[in-house]
Amino acid sequence: MDVVKRIKFLALLAGVASVSFAEPSTDNIFGIEEIEISDVDAGESQLLPPDTEDDLTDFSEFGSYDENLPEGLYNSIWSDVAVNPYNINLYKMKDTVSIDMRDYHHPIYGRVTSVFGMRRYRYHYGTDIKLNIGDTVRSAFDGKVRIAKIGRGYGYYVLVRHDNGLETIYGHLSKILVEPESAVCAGDAIALGGNTGRSTGPHLHFEMRYVGNPINPQTLVDFETGRPIKDTYLVCAESFKYKGNINNLAYYTVRRGDTLSGIAKRRGTTVSKLCKLNNITARTTLKIGRKLRCS
Repeated sequence: MDVVKRIKFLALLAGVASVSFAEPSTDNIFGIEEIEISDVDAGESQLLPPDTEDDLTDFSEFGSYDENLPEGLYNSIWSDVAVNPYNINLYKMKDTVSIDMRDYHHPIYGRVTSVFGMRRYRYHYGTDIKLNIGDTVRSAFDGKVRIAKIGRGYGYYVLVRHDNGLETIYGHLSKILVEPESAVCAGDAIALGGNTGRSTGPHLHFEMRYVGNPINPQTLVDFETGRPIKDTYLVCAESFKYKGNINNLAYYTVRRGDTLSGIAKRRGTTVSKLCKLNNITARTTLKIGRKLRCS
């Protein structure tokens, strides 16, 4: 399947209402064709109970792409609405992609308050860094701003597509200093830190993604020194092995009349395990509709 047909096919999977190809322009820092995407669902996560960030993706609903990505596919898709317009699950990718990390600039220095991984019954796709409201947040690499807006989970946030192939997200901002389509350099001020969206205190939610698939930032960067762990990072199936764990998670939706003991019995587990997995106690009142992690 040629690249154009593949892109149109992916657009249909993403629920894109219309796709048009634009001629390359002189201000396109990638030197590639861009796609204008309209009426795109912002993509709030249906993977698990929604995370503290919106625009996350239910990877289990997408077919895995087991071969090399078609040349130009990633850089040919552009959206200023959807965080992940690509709809490609790289859980079983056979390709290996080299990412140049040498020009990395830490977005802000501070204590890590939450890491990539399971957080209670939700999956957290980034690394949280403590800051003060109004602190300057900087771009991690050279690139071009793809999204700069407010979301239900991220609050005010910026997404930058970088020349090295990664995309980074900066969430819970108080003020955005850039606009979509604007070029940025590593270290440029792009926003001010804040506490907007689903946030319990001032911090930066920082994500790294490749073709819409989150990668644990702490496998690329030493957050104590603010420097990349290696000059080159290899994106491969290992980068997304966490998705196998996600697909194996089991959840139960609380119904009227449910008790912890009854749920535990039906799910073949114990009350103590349910409490530990969901950070609750045996005396916690179960609200109808709540999602309980069972494994």
